[in-house]
Amino acid sequence: MAISSRLAVAVHILVLIETHEGKRITSDYIASSVNTNPVVVRRLMGVLNKAGIIATTPGIPGATLLRPAKDISLADVYCAVEHSSQEGLFSLHENPNPNCPVGNNIEHALEDTFGRAQIALESELAAVTIADIASECAKMSMNQQQP
Repeated sequence: MAISSRLAVAVHILVLIETHEGKRITSDYIASSVNTNPVVVRRLMGVLNKAGIIATTPGIPGATLLRPAKDISLADVYCAVEHSSQEGLFSLHENPNPNCPVGNNIEHALEDTFGRAQIALESELAAVTIADIASECAKMSMNQQQP
C-alpha cells in the first residue's frame, strides 16, 4: 500500500509558486505541471490556504506564499495535507480478534515502533524547506540543459 501522493503534489504546488514569485499562476498551469486535474490542485491549495501556508483570493487566479520559502518546511506541508485526513503515517487495523493472543496485543506491540517512525519522518521533513526543494529543482534543470 503506497503512502498518499498529497504531500508530493502539495510540495510541487509550493515550489511552482515560489519559482514564479510575483506572478499569479493558475491552477490550470499548476495542474499541467503536476499532470493532474485542476480540481485536485484547487483542493490542495484550499488545504494549504487553511493551514496558513499560502494565500488565495476567491475569483482571482493563483496564490502567494504567506512566508518565505526558506521558512516553510516539508513537515509544515506534511502536517497540513496529511494530518488533516489521518492521525499519522501509520494506521492500525480496527477490531482485531481479542480472543487471539496476537489480535489482543498487536496494537500495543506496534504503537511504540510506529510512534518512533512517525517522529523520525517528521524530523527529517522538518530539516528540508520549500526553498531547498526549489533550489534542487533549479540545479537539476541546469544540469540537464548542459551538453
